[in-house]
Amino acid sequence: MSITLVTGGAGFIGSHLVRHLLDRGESVRVLERPRAPLGHLPLDDVEVIHADIRDRDAVLRAMRGCRYVYHLAANPHLWAQRRGHFRQVNYLGTVHVLETALEAGAERVLHTSTESILTRTRQTSPIAEDQQVTTADVIGPYCRSKFLAERYAFRLARGGAPIVIVNPTLPVGPGDLGRSPPTQMMLDFCRGKRNEYLDAELNLIDVRDVAAGMIRALEHGRTGRRYLLGHENLSIREVFRLLARLTGLPEPRWRVPYGVALAAAYVSEFVADVVTHRSPAATVTGVKLTRRRMHFDAQRSLQELRLQPRPVSHSLTDAVDWFRQMGWLIGLRAAVPAK
Repeated sequence: MSITLVTGGAGFIGSHLVRHLLDRGESVRVLERPRAPLGHLPLDDVEVIHADIRDRDAVLRAMRGCRYVYHLAANPHLWAQRRGHFRQVNYLGTVHVLETALEAGAERVLHTSTESILTRTRQTSPIAEDQQVTTADVIGPYCRSKFLAERYAFRLARGGAPIVIVNPTLPVGPGDLGRSPPTQMMLDFCRGKRNEYLDAELNLIDVRDVAAGMIRALEHGRTGRRYLLGHENLSIREVFRLLARLTGLPEPRWRVPYGVALAAAYVSEFVADVVTHRSPAATVTGVKLTRRRMHFDAQRSLQELRLQPRPVSHSLTDAVDWFRQMGWLIGLRAAVPAK
């Protein structure tokens, strides 16, 4: 039986992708970093290999017998104690995964990029899958590492490699144990820790629809093409309003000026670097991205992949109920289902 490999299969998107693949009857192998939490995966049904994608030989061993490869493994956070970690994992790790997949004879490979590398200064039109960017457009070490990784995937594809690229926007919904930046933002609001908001726009899509879109992109997407997996454009204030209705909390009232937010992010990162060595409350990259127009139009990609994402309000309902089930919102009433 052929094997489907998912790197980063215990992550937010990866765990949903693994379940989708198992539901289709596929034989799934997960490559995860050592000591990654795996208890939320159906371990009786998947093969797990622990390896660091910075170790090329270990990755090559994990590729043996794999017909399809979904590459999701990355550091998804916007801050790291050692900034060079982004390049080592997100770029060099991608080089190892893509090269070894081709060396091992994989028939199709899907590389997972990100929407944050598609933004530009002075953007006026909605961002689509054909957006062109340069290194100068990219903000911060996380985005630069993902930009380099995507550019390398395109280079291999132009040379004939069977590689498809997907750029999810911000995934929301249940199951984010690692608390990616959008999940942490929503969780902080639901805990009553955010009464303020930044004047910025986000594009959100349900994480389960991202997983479904990845499968369709690998199976039906054209090699060497970028597919944008996005759905609804909402301001941060609108997201908080939806969460307020779900939780019974008051809507946010205070808009934080950009300069104040950026100064706070620099201070927060300094404290994290020097004192706490833990993720800061705000990141410089995250705040700077709010100055970019993050309005996306994924219709061409969604139509080609025949993907119809569910309403984001439903995704937020499921996310809040999942927060409660995890014990993260003690005393919060059940989420009011979206209509």
